[in-house]
Amino acid sequence: MENLTANHYGITAQQLQQAAAEGLVAARILLQEKGAYRVALAADDGVAEKAAEISGKFRYQALTAADFPAVGDYVLVDANPHGDAAIIHRLLPRRSCFIRKAAGDARKEQVVAANVDTLLLCMSLNNDFSLRRLERYLAIGWESGALPVIVLTKSDLCRDLADKLMAVEDIAVGVDILLTSALETDGWKALLPYLREGRTAAFIGSSGVGKSTLINCLLGGELLATGGLRNDDKGRHTTTHRQLMLLPGGGMVIDTPGMRELGMWDAAEGIDRTFADVEALTQNCRFADCSHSGEPGCAVQAALDAGELAEERWLSYQKLKAENAYAEDSESYLIAKERKFKDIAKQVKQLKKR
Repeated sequence: MENLTANHYGITAQQLQQAAAEGLVAARILLQEKGAYRVALAADDGVAEKAAEISGKFRYQALTAADFPAVGDYVLVDANPHGDAAIIHRLLPRRSCFIRKAAGDARKEQVVAANVDTLLLCMSLNNDFSLRRLERYLAIGWESGALPVIVLTKSDLCRDLADKLMAVEDIAVGVDILLTSALETDGWKALLPYLREGRTAAFIGSSGVGKSTLINCLLGGELLATGGLRNDDKGRHTTTHRQLMLLPGGGMVIDTPGMRELGMWDAAEGIDRTFADVEALTQNCRFADCSHSGEPGCAVQAALDAGELAEERWLSYQKLKAENAYAEDSESYLIAKERKFKDIAKQVKQLKKR
């Protein structure tokens, strides 16, 4: 495991000294499942892994779901590596963070993985292929601060590979695209340049696209459960929690459960970067406040009429923009809620004084 106290992970020498004075050391979150954690921390004989839980003070001070540790996070824990469960006291600053709207909850966010260098956005080339879903993943991927890379899986099952590859290239300009197949002897080795020693990559994608199968190839054994194809040619869901693992070459991978929902959460910049071609068109309209719904001199409508912009891509752009705007309103709600409880606390103090 990499050096857990290196300052380029968001902790300064002064912070380390202060942490040591408090009896704390740096650790990294390896696993998160229903509020339970497992961490890696330095020990006399190298690196120790142990169960961990959040301190009461940490839990009390956390205002939103994103304030809690996620897989890949660096935290400060009790220094004794040989005791019982480690107590997590502090979360160190994140250098990247893949965050989405929590499934089924419009007012809550979920951190999927943190401190990731490369996001391997996986999509299978069989019946699960969807350009619109890929645009969604790219938007959140760019917003995370990590480098998104598209991994097209199950290439051995694709009969129109050239057409699908061209379609992906059209919506992912400037993004590396890898073709993989776990059934071929070297079908996974295209991933190796992104998994160098000391680097962390997260596998992100919907259920059954083959993430765990690729990770098993990288690990050199059947360490993660995998599932075959269902009757509808889609893979089976097998991963149930997020987990960070060390590869033989020194790189690290994070396996994540398949996502049936991937809602926007404060991803405005990521949307703009994913749809750079659409954004450029909106800047060329005659009127600055053009709604792109019939005004004269609308560059978007002209591109749609000429076939230069696909209607599906334009509708996808509008949909993600609308979702993101709603998420921003949700953030405002959370801030207002925080202020409300602070005001209530002040009122209670005033009443006690009286």
